[in-house]
Amino acid sequence: MIHTAFSAQLDALPHRLTPVLERFAELLEAKTPSQLEAMARQSQQLTRRHFGRTMRLFAPLYLSNECVNNCSYCGFSRDNPILRTTLTVEQVVVEARHLVSQGFRNILLVAGEHPRFVSEGYLQDCLSALRDIVPTLGIEVGPMEDPEYAQMVTAGAEGLVVYQETYDRELYAQMHTAGPKKDFDWRLACPERGYRGGFRRIGIGALFGLSDWKMEALRLAAHLEFLQKHCWKAWFTVAFPRLRPAAGGFRPLTDFPDWALLQTMCAFRLCFPQTGIVMSTREPAALRDAMAPLGVTIMSAGSHTEPGGYTGAGVEDLHLTVKGRRVEAESPSASARAEGQFGIADERSPERVAEQLRALGLDPVWKDWDPSILAA
Repeated sequence: MIHTAFSAQLDALPHRLTPVLERFAELLEAKTPSQLEAMARQSQQLTRRHFGRTMRLFAPLYLSNECVNNCSYCGFSRDNPILRTTLTVEQVVVEARHLVSQGFRNILLVAGEHPRFVSEGYLQDCLSALRDIVPTLGIEVGPMEDPEYAQMVTAGAEGLVVYQETYDRELYAQMHTAGPKKDFDWRLACPERGYRGGFRRIGIGALFGLSDWKMEALRLAAHLEFLQKHCWKAWFTVAFPRLRPAAGGFRPLTDFPDWALLQTMCAFRLCFPQTGIVMSTREPAALRDAMAPLGVTIMSAGSHTEPGGYTGAGVEDLHLTVKGRRVEAESPSASARAEGQFGIADERSPERVAEQLRALGLDPVWKDWDPSILAA
C-alpha cells in the first residue's frame, strides 16, 4: 500500500532526502537575523504571487469532548477528570448559526474520539443539518476507513483535518498510551484514506513542543511532498500548532520559540509555494499579526475549544466519564462549563481580527466555496 512506502521513507529520514527536502533542511539550519529577514521577504512575495492579499477565516465548532484515547498532552485525554458533554444536533445548529451571525462561512467540526458518543451516524446528522447553513464544512474527528469518509463527503463535508501530533515513532508511543490512537501507522495513512473517500481539501500538521522542531518540520514536509505526489487532486494545508496549557498540566518537552516558528513557516512557503498555511488562536495576537502578512493564508478567529463554547449549549448535560461510562457530576456550579481541549491565546473577536487584517493590508475572506460550484 502507498502509506507503507511512505512509512519506510519516514523512518529513513534524515537520510536519502529528495531535492525539495534537501532545500527544506537547509532552510531550517541556523540563520542570522538578516538571513531570516530575507527568508521572510521571499515568503511574503511568494504568498502574494499565489494567494494575493487574501486571508481565509474559519472557526472550530466542538461537538464533544468525550474521548477513549489517553494522550498525555491533550485536555480531552480519557483519564482527565473533566466535565464533559456532547452536543445534540439541534445544539450544534445553534452554535453554527451563532458563528454564521459573526460572519463565518467556513466551520471545522471537531470532536474527541469516542464511538459511543460520537458515532458515524451522529456526525452525518450534524453535517446534514448544517450543509444548507454553512457553505464550507470540514471535520477533525477520529480516523475512519475509506467508505466512512465517503459517507462524510456525501453528508456535506468538504475538508478533512488530521494532525499526526508527532512523527517521532518512539515518542508517539510514549505520548499515546491507550485507545485506537496508539496505532502510529493507522493515523499516518489517514489523509490517504480521506483522499480516497473523496475529500479534496486536506490539512496535516504536527504538534510542536513534543519532539525536536527541526526533525518534526522535516518529517511534516516529507509527508506533504508525498501526499502532493500521490493524492494530487487534493489541495493541502499545513499547520505547526504549539502546545498550549490544558487539563492534565502537561508541559512542552522541547522548545519552539517564535523565531523558529517563523523560520518553519518561511521554509514551507519557499519549498511549497502553493500550499495553504494555517495559524490558529493558539498563538498570541501580536505574533499572529506579525506573521499574517509573511506567509499565513488561513486563520481561525474568536475560537472556543469546548463544546457549547459559543452559546453555552450543552451545559445542562455536564458529566464525568469513567472507564468509558457516563458518571453524573456532583452538583456542578451554575457557571460550570465543559472543559476545552486547550487554552486560547488570541481572544479577540472575529470582527477585531478582521479589522486588524485590513489594517495590515490583507483581505479577510469569509467564504470562498459553495457546493453549487459542483452542481451538475
